[in-house]
Amino acid sequence: MKTLSQNLFLQATLAAVLVSLLAGHVKAQTFTTLHSFSASAPDRDLPILASTNSDGESVYAGLVLSGNTLYGTACNGGTNGTGTIFAVNTDGTGFRLVHTFSQNYGTNTDGVNPSGGLILSGNTLYGTAGDGGFNGVGTVFAVNTNGTGFTVLHHFGITNTDGLTPSGSLILSGNTLFGTTQYSTNGIYAGSGTVFAVNTDGNGFSIVHRFSNLFAETNSEGSRPWAELTLSSNILYGTTEEGGTNGFGSVFAVKTDGTGFKVLHMFNGTDGANSESGLTLSGNTLYGTTPGTVFAVNTDGTGFTNLYNIGSSAGLILSGKTLYGTSGTSYGPGQQGYGSVFAFNTNGTGFTTLYNFYGNPNMYSPYAGLILSGSTLYGTTLAGGTNGNGGVFSLSFPSPQLSINRFGTNVDLTWSSLVDAFNGGLSLQSTTNLIPPFVWTAASPAPVIINGQYVVTNAITGPQRFYRLSQ
Repeated sequence: MKTLSQNLFLQATLAAVLVSLLAGHVKAQTFTTLHSFSASAPDRDLPILASTNSDGESVYAGLVLSGNTLYGTACNGGTNGTGTIFAVNTDGTGFRLVHTFSQNYGTNTDGVNPSGGLILSGNTLYGTAGDGGFNGVGTVFAVNTNGTGFTVLHHFGITNTDGLTPSGSLILSGNTLFGTTQYSTNGIYAGSGTVFAVNTDGNGFSIVHRFSNLFAETNSEGSRPWAELTLSSNILYGTTEEGGTNGFGSVFAVKTDGTGFKVLHMFNGTDGANSESGLTLSGNTLYGTTPGTVFAVNTDGTGFTNLYNIGSSAGLILSGKTLYGTSGTSYGPGQQGYGSVFAFNTNGTGFTTLYNFYGNPNMYSPYAGLILSGSTLYGTTLAGGTNGNGGVFSLSFPSPQLSINRFGTNVDLTWSSLVDAFNGGLSLQSTTNLIPPFVWTAASPAPVIINGQYVVTNAITGPQRFYRLSQ
């Protein structure tokens, strides 16, 4: 069993005197606004289509971390109203623009409206723009983290068999980038999306898989793959927003060489529908979301389970045995409808709301997934903040701490239920000595939750004991 290094061995003398090594309750979390995007004004040339500001707006994607710097994309805004690539330090300082996209909603040299996130390899960021480029239907690009060397690796729509309108993030395997487009060409504007590959130097573009006809409401595969892919060995896993036998989208798998395409699940509307999020793999189980549900399905297509109903949801991230995610419009007891950050165990237990968003002037409506560094989650919101255009936030959790307090002939051992959930569930263990060899055993009785704290009550009897929290 993995023991949390932050939780030292806690000694309590339970014969007559109780020694509390860690006393007092701790804060469950700290929410910090790292950057609020500035106010925007209609573009003078394209007032219906675009708004401009100094930094960007409409952040649909999550972040990527390098050292102490977070990088992301804003789909709109910036000086040209067509989106930006930005950077900000994890303490909220040093906000800067890495790249501002060109002012042209038809064709241009770099792309327009980057709605997908970035990936980082060395000092190079890779991403997609959903529109613009030579043909007005999107690009794959690369840029150095210092803003130099912006390069378009592929302009979509360049042939009659190409893809159109990428919206998700990329993934990297070796020197090959894989991604999805919502539409595709096939002699006419008729395709309903692709899985594509392109080398990091811009060579070797290929279509890995082309989905069925756009104009068919239902089909055998699904259509419009909106989100990023997940790679395991040589198999890519993803979701489609529409199509499938019921018209509500699908979960699919395909090998990186384009062979072995397989539908793992067809959504039917009651078990989820219209997924716009990627998948997270743990063992042989894929976890994902639809607008309203969190689901799990095995990589062979068996065992589909609808785990939770939780408003609109973004993609999940995995740390140990804990999955973290955001819901853009959570409703329920104690929730305000502005969204939340949640966590649950990979076995489907322990669902916990870690944070509720509360509307203007606070940030709200998180549309994208999270990233985790140490004990801090980082994410973005579409709305709220100082100017209503959303921003970048962090949600930090302290190290798990155990409080020991005596009440008459009993002792209460307590720890925060939110910190417990953040760490994937903690186990209270005890031993009678710390001289090797010694054995840690589960403390009893089982904990109960009182006012947001896990509480274990024991009578003060017997020899001294040492306690620890273990993961």
